[in-house]
Amino acid sequence: MKRLSRILSAAGLAVGLALTGAPAGAQQKNAPAAPATAPLKPGSPAAIAAAKEILAMKNAAAMYANAVPNLVEQTKNVLMQSNLNYQKDLNEVAVIVAKNLAGREKEIGEGMAQVYANEFTEQELKDLVTFYKSPLGQKLLANEPRAIQFSMSYMNQWAQQFAEVINGQFRAEMKKRGKDI
Repeated sequence: MKRLSRILSAAGLAVGLALTGAPAGAQQKNAPAAPATAPLKPGSPAAIAAAKEILAMKNAAAMYANAVPNLVEQTKNVLMQSNLNYQKDLNEVAVIVAKNLAGREKEIGEGMAQVYANEFTEQELKDLVTFYKSPLGQKLLANEPRAIQFSMSYMNQWAQQFAEVINGQFRAEMKKRGKDI
């Protein structure tokens, strides 16, 4: 049952991620699929500035604020799995590495601004800044995180319930074959 719960959670996450990307894909039906690591062409300074303003209004930095310490911790944990006798040293080194790399998470913000500058024209970015400063834009900024959270929760709940339906159909079809699973 614990394994089924993990599968259901993974299914919910997969559905959530798939559905989250659906509107963007639907808007660009005829656009060629870009690779996940498409090279970024440099945006104009004005486009980058507008993108950074949008990201600041959306508080995007909160998403990656702990990226460096989290990645240092993950790396330390991976190294510790095969080097248990170095646990004390790895814990001490993790502090040094985190300190040496502190602030590097700002690179994410720079990259995100570049992505926005590649996806939107300079004028579109300026129009978005104007929109986000409007009363409706302010309401969107304030309420969208909660709406997304509730949407993801709903999608996860739906996926868990739907996975049970799928599981039931698998069992029924296997039973027809004389195999009880």
